[in-house]
Amino acid sequence: MDVIRIHHPLDARQIPDEPVVLAMGFFDGVHRGHQAVIARAKALAQEKQAKLAVLTYDHHPALVYRPLEADDRKYLSIPTRKLQQLERLGVERVFLVNYTGEFASQSPQEFVDHYLVAFHTVVAVAGFDHTYGKKDVATMDRLADYAKGRFTVETVAQEAQDQQKISSTRIRQAMKQGDIDLANQLLGYPYRSTGVVVHGEARGRTIGYPTANILTPENQWLPGIGIYTARLKVGAIWYPGMVSIGRNVTFGDGRPITVEMNLLDFQGNLYGEPVEVEWQHRLRGEIKFADADGLVDQLQQDERETRAYFQRLTQ
Repeated sequence: MDVIRIHHPLDARQIPDEPVVLAMGFFDGVHRGHQAVIARAKALAQEKQAKLAVLTYDHHPALVYRPLEADDRKYLSIPTRKLQQLERLGVERVFLVNYTGEFASQSPQEFVDHYLVAFHTVVAVAGFDHTYGKKDVATMDRLADYAKGRFTVETVAQEAQDQQKISSTRIRQAMKQGDIDLANQLLGYPYRSTGVVVHGEARGRTIGYPTANILTPENQWLPGIGIYTARLKVGAIWYPGMVSIGRNVTFGDGRPITVEMNLLDFQGNLYGEPVEVEWQHRLRGEIKFADADGLVDQLQQDERETRAYFQRLTQ
């Protein structure tokens, strides 16, 4: 997949002289709604004998318009992950634009003239609610007017589940609530985060449940506090286990949130390993126990449920 990194104003020499069908969007998470847009663009690219291309951005556009809130700093798919997902969907070229104030200050007509036409777009494809400037004028309904016959426009209807729109916002809300099962349904795949294994308090090994403590970059979403089934990727190997996001409240108040994963039937030293966590299913919320014995009893139940969950996956 060819990735062309662009800073405004566009240098036309960066752009290969060949037609593309262009899917547009920020595509955070590359969820089922995004997948529908790209699938439609792919079908049109095959029909037009053109390359399948995507126009997306290197960071959240909110950075340009207002002071960042905590949620604006986190992504369902960081840029490297998003590019991997797009490539798996068959995208051949990505125009990755640095979203700056100067870029955002363009009128819709200037954006079309300077970018969509310069990309050699034959069809522009986006979701029904996609905008490329001020929401009242930069709509999909008006894009054909700005195109002036130089390319056609294809608008993809919303994807819905439970009569609600599938959106990155809805997925983030599910993540906050710890509803990883719903988030995965909306994404169309199990959510993944990355991190590195670091030293923790080593308390887990004293109670028979040693854990890999995973330091996760602050720009990635994590599910809310709770206990989950998950898989951990080390190198090229995936290991099943159960993972806690919480404050270890049994051992004191006001503790920091940590991500700790117990791997089933694993022996080895993981310190310093870069890892991926594939979040599968929520088991329960965090519970404060009277003592370590109560915690161990619950962990044994969690382990039984985790083993049963992964056994069902292999049947």
